[in-house]
Amino acid sequence: MNSYRQPGLVLTDHRFTVPLDHADPGGEQIEIFGREIVASSRADQDLPWLLYLEGGPGFGARRFTGAEAWLGRAVREFRVLLLDQRGTGLSTPANRQTLPLRGGPREQADYLAHFRADNIVRDCEAIRPRLTGGAPWTVLGQSFGGFCAVRYLSAAPEGLNTVLITGGLPSLDAHADDVYRAAYPRIERKVAAHYARYPQDVARAREITAHLAEHRPESAGHRLTPEGFQSLGILLGGGSGSHQLHYLLENAFVRTPHGTELSDTFQEGMRAATSFAGHPLYAVMHEAIYGQGGRATDWSAERVRAEFPQFDAAEAFAGGGPVLFTGESIHPWHFEVDPALRPLRETAGLLAARTDWAPLYDPARLAANEVPVAAAVYHDDMYVDTAHALRTAAAIRGLRTWVTDEFEHDGLRAGGPRVLDRLLALVRDEV
Repeated sequence: MNSYRQPGLVLTDHRFTVPLDHADPGGEQIEIFGREIVASSRADQDLPWLLYLEGGPGFGARRFTGAEAWLGRAVREFRVLLLDQRGTGLSTPANRQTLPLRGGPREQADYLAHFRADNIVRDCEAIRPRLTGGAPWTVLGQSFGGFCAVRYLSAAPEGLNTVLITGGLPSLDAHADDVYRAAYPRIERKVAAHYARYPQDVARAREITAHLAEHRPESAGHRLTPEGFQSLGILLGGGSGSHQLHYLLENAFVRTPHGTELSDTFQEGMRAATSFAGHPLYAVMHEAIYGQGGRATDWSAERVRAEFPQFDAAEAFAGGGPVLFTGESIHPWHFEVDPALRPLRETAGLLAARTDWAPLYDPARLAANEVPVAAAVYHDDMYVDTAHALRTAAAIRGLRTWVTDEFEHDGLRAGGPRVLDRLLALVRDEV
C-alpha cells in the first residue's frame, strides 16, 4: 500500500487480486485498484466505509483534487473507497492496446463477457472483508454505478449497510430496445430545448453537417462525420452541456486562403468530445449492460433509431428541418471513425450477438429488501429514463426517492454535498 497526502486528506492506494471468473476462483486472476480517502483529522479513527461506484460503463473512478464536491461531505463521516471497476482506470485495463493479449476477437469477447455489473459486485464482495473486517459498507452509485448497486441489492445485500443512488435506477426487465425507444424522445426534447435557448445553432448545425458530409475531415486519425457530429448531443445530458455545445458550434468555421473551412478549434473540440480513447469499454460494453432474457442486443440503438426518422441527418437536411443531435447511444459506425475503437469492431459485434447473458436483478429479493436505500431521480434525465427508474424504485422495498428537476444527470458532481446530504437524510428518516 502506498499512502500520501492532499490538503486535508490522506490517500492510500490499494491493489487487490480477484478471479476473472468468480465461478472459477482458482483460475485466471485480474487486478482491481481502489483509492482509500480519509480526512487527515480522522485518519486514525475506526470509521464506516463508503464505496463509490462510478458511472459508465467503462470509466475509472473520478480523480479528485482535495476534498472537493461530494467527497468533502463524505469524508466528514466515512472512509471512502473510490473503485476503478474491472477493466477501467488502473484495474487491469481493457482497451485496443491490451485486449490483443487475449487473442482474437472471439477470445476478447469471451473475456469481456465477465465485465458487467454482476462481476463488478462480486469484486466488491471479495474486496470488502479485506478492508472492513467483514462489516457491511455504504455504497454510493452514480449512473451505471447505481445499476451495480441494484445488482448488489439483488445478489449480496448482506454486504450492504446503506445504498445511495444518483441518476442510476435501471429497469429490472427492459430489453435494450425498450431502453432506446424511451431514450430517443427524451433526446429530442433536450435538442428542442437547446435550440430554443440558442436558435442560431439551428443554422450552424446544418452548415456543419453539410460541410462534414462533403469533406469528411480527420482530426488525429478520428474521422469527423455527420453522424459523429450528431453524437455531440451527449453533452446535453449535463447541467452545463447545452452551453458547452453552443460555444463549440460558434467556433466552427474560419476563413482561409482556400475558402471557408472547419476551424482547428472546432475539429479538436469535436474529436475530444466524441473520442472513446479514454473510456473504450463505454462503447464496447454499453448495450451489454442491458443484456438479459436470452436475447441479443444486436446493435439496439442503431436498429431502434430507424423508428425515429427525424434523427436521420441527411433527411432532415434535405427537408429543411433542424439536425437533431443524439447521445447515450452506440452504433456500428463508432467502430469505424474512432481509432481507439477500430481494432475492437469485430469484438463489439460478437458481444452484440451474444444471447447467454445471465439475469442481473432479482425482483423477489428486491421486493423483500431490508437495506436502507435512497435514490436521486432527475426529472427527464437524458441518460436514464425517469419512468423506468420510478418503476424500479417502487419494486425495491423501502427505497425512498428524491425526484428533482434542479439537476441534470450530473447532479452528484454539480450538487456535491447537498445531493449527498439529501440522500443520507432520506435513509436516516430525517426528512
